[in-house]
Amino acid sequence: MPDADQIKKALRGVKDPELNLNIVDLGLVYGVDVAESGDVHVRMTLTSPGCPAGPEITQDVKETVANLDGVNAVDVEIVWEPYWTPEKIDPRIRSFLGF
Repeated sequence: MPDADQIKKALRGVKDPELNLNIVDLGLVYGVDVAESGDVHVRMTLTSPGCPAGPEITQDVKETVANLDGVNAVDVEIVWEPYWTPEKIDPRIRSFLGF
């Protein structure tokens, strides 16, 4: 069964289609919990409440995590606290983007 770090590594393959950057480097993933049963809970946000790519990103997260060996079920919780800001982007990526 994968641990939280392995799941976050896999989630680097999920991209925000508008920004073409992965959701981990964007700072959208706030937490990953893995139960002994193989159930995974991903706590994340989106760049805005009206993000048109939200359903696509959420589905990509579910599919990516569900495809990992040992995962039984995946729950994705979208939260708005704390609210996402560009400061949450990985510093290397933020520098590359000119922030």
